Amino acid sequence: MSQDTAPIRDDERFDEARVVEYLRRALPDLVGDEPIEFDQFPGGAANLTYRAVAGGTELVLRRAPHGPVAEASHDMEREHRVLSTLWSAYPKAPRSYHFCPDASVMGKPFFVMERRRGWVIRAEWPDVYAADPSLQRALAESLVDALAELHMVDTRSIGLSDFGRPAGFVQRQVAGWTRRWEAAKTREIAAMEQASRVLAAQQPRPGPTVLLHNDYKLDNTMVDDRGSLVAVFDWDMSTRGDALVDLGTLLAYWPDPDAATFPLFGAHSVMLAPVMGKDEVRHRYAATTGFDVNRVAFYEGLALFRIAVIIEQIYARYVKGQTADDRFSRFEPLVPILAASACEVLG
Repeated sequence: MSQDTAPIRDDERFDEARVVEYLRRALPDLVGDEPIEFDQFPGGAANLTYRAVAGGTELVLRRAPHGPVAEASHDMEREHRVLSTLWSAYPKAPRSYHFCPDASVMGKPFFVMERRRGWVIRAEWPDVYAADPSLQRALAESLVDALAELHMVDTRSIGLSDFGRPAGFVQRQVAGWTRRWEAAKTREIAAMEQASRVLAAQQPRPGPTVLLHNDYKLDNTMVDDRGSLVAVFDWDMSTRGDALVDLGTLLAYWPDPDAATFPLFGAHSVMLAPVMGKDEVRHRYAATTGFDVNRVAFYEGLALFRIAVIIEQIYARYVKGQTADDRFSRFEPLVPILAASACEVLG
């Protein structure tokens, strides 16, 4: 077992023999006739990610969680489409080799992608980073620069010029996440209703259309020991749309001990604000892309609202008994914090 994997959780197992048989047929050049063993990447709270080891070859398998999934989420086919081509123009995107649409093989459609090595940084700095503030700064800069680099990708050159529906994107985002909130909510939260109203009323003129990751944050990346990103993961919500959607998401997740969201993010993420303030993030991104970021507060508020909805969707799965993972029982108090923060950012 590698240092970043663990035995598969009992409630997230699959028919290993059937998956082995499928991989041998679908990817003979990668797995050959070697015995194939599986374990699991235990981090994350949504899609299920596994490692397959065949001799000296390591592959990563990604599928949606058990039970019904929320509209437009956990889209493995979408993630595969992006990762099967983006790697050629954006090396931080792992290459996807194959998509399996047949849910009977693994319980849900899944795709197979290359393995990257490094650290996924969540609650604690790796030792080499903890001992060197200059590495922390280099990582913060790399995180911002990698987003700017993604937004400079020419989607026509990689066959994604028809990907998504960028016209009216933000309007649909506001309406869609409001609809998802109504479908997922387990209780009434006044601040969520207020944030929804403000988002509907204050939508800015659309910014540049780019390829969006649509959930860009530190723990969806992998880093090396020199302060650089080596991979960006979790592309299942990617699309084309307004560039500031991604910047707003990054700012919403930017862990800050002075922010109201610190009780939520502070326990689960290393502190980035003391290393690079949010104003620096905005200015560095704008200097690289040339994009106008003056209205980014709206997009940060939208991101906080969206994060609240996603957390409620996951918590609702726990309430309904669709997952036995006790981690999700702790999600209940988080949405009101995020909703209040969204209202504060939106003004």
